[in-house]
Amino acid sequence: MLDLNSLLNNYIVILVVGICLCVGYVIKVSFTRVNNKYIPCVMAILGCALNIWINGGVSPEIILGGMLSGLASTGLHQAFTNLIGK
Repeated sequence: MLDLNSLLNNYIVILVVGICLCVGYVIKVSFTRVNNKYIPCVMAILGCALNIWINGGVSPEIILGGMLSGLASTGLHQAFTNLIGK
């Protein structure tokens, strides 16, 4: 049985989530020509690149962890936005 807690512990990299959250916010606020629908894709790619750089190699687990972390940053931004009622 897949445990959500173990999935988060094994594949979500907090450092990557934080960097992607900040970069995604900068893209959303500063580069208005970038359509919002492309930001999750950019964050997934950036998350992969960062996780590969942090781990110093490429494996399916590293790619998955980077993608999940990048996409989690997008979800975290949306959660904050909905929480403050913007």
